[in-house]
Amino acid sequence: MTRRVLDVDAYIKAAPKESRAKLFQLRRIIKALAPGAKEGISYRIPYYDYCGPLVWFAAFKNHIGIYLRPPIVEEHKRELRGYVTTKSAVHLPMTQPLPVALIRKLVKARMIKNKAAVDKA
Repeated sequence: MTRRVLDVDAYIKAAPKESRAKLFQLRRIIKALAPGAKEGISYRIPYYDYCGPLVWFAAFKNHIGIYLRPPIVEEHKRELRGYVTTKSAVHLPMTQPLPVALIRKLVKARMIKNKAAVDKA
């Protein structure tokens, strides 16, 4: 996607047709876990803020990337075996169903860390 989008609906609508259902599903998962999270576009991709940066996601040709601030990926490396990961990203293959329970676990872990940081401040 090369054109600039201003909201998550436009991002998903502009995404390749084969990724849209998964993007809508991912959005529903995040919004169900963090109904009060602020939704927007950051770094030209969908972004959610819950007591600080919560999660981003993006569509690519062969995968959907979800991005969580460290150390979430490292702390869940055992559950993430089999996925391509970086310090802050998980690549979810387009050829497989979204791992809903795993996504929930990762997002919840980031929510807990964000909330703890706010409560500590």
